Amino acid sequence: MVNARKQIGQATNEQRIKITKDGPYLVYGGIPITIEVIGVNSQGGSWEWKTGRSISAPEQYALCRCGSSANKPFCDGTHKTIGFDGTEIASRDPYDAQAAVLDGPEMLLQDAEPLCAFARFCDNAGTIWALIERTDDREVRKIVAYEATQCPSGRLVVRDKKTGKALEPRFEPSIGLVEDPAQNCSGPIWVRGGIRIESADGTSYEIRNRATLCRCGASENKPFCDGQHAAVRFKDQEFLNEVLEK
Repeated sequence: MVNARKQIGQATNEQRIKITKDGPYLVYGGIPITIEVIGVNSQGGSWEWKTGRSISAPEQYALCRCGSSANKPFCDGTHKTIGFDGTEIASRDPYDAQAAVLDGPEMLLQDAEPLCAFARFCDNAGTIWALIERTDDREVRKIVAYEATQCPSGRLVVRDKKTGKALEPRFEPSIGLVEDPAQNCSGPIWVRGGIRIESADGTSYEIRNRATLCRCGASENKPFCDGQHAAVRFKDQEFLNEVLEK
């Protein structure tokens, strides 16, 4: 397999996210933050990302990961009073070792299901898992490529079968706060552009172009999102209201 991280713009050494034990994400290097909204098509399926306003942040800041801060998205120390358990249990294996591979006529689809952030771009047109089997059709290939590259967590990676090259969107190092008005909830912290994520124990997870960190505190695959924000109806009320009012 061709490693996707070699094909993306990398963040600087100063731009990194440090996970603290049972505490917030410490963000270094002045990484910009925007609100990112899941927009739907005429059938109500997730279809496009709509970028909202930027959130003012200093060069270094702490993002809440317990879901209970009164100053979201920033940490206000509430994790200490609620006894938040932020134990990291996600696999440290590289993506290629975690992902199953679906072999289509012209494309390969890699799928690391534990990383699913429930953004649902993959469910259109009969689902990407069914479409991969029809990638000898040019129009189907376009849909497969589009759906896979909209996946914020990087659970899904599609590759050209002949070259092995991963089709990856181009991201500047940045953080997106996902809002999901169709589900009436707030989603994960979307980390983009090859930003290093460092564990509380000092080791780093594989650097990837796309990753989603848990923002609600309920994920069973910490530090990564597993879609639990939809089940618990997590809401960053200020930002979600702002989106719903538009």
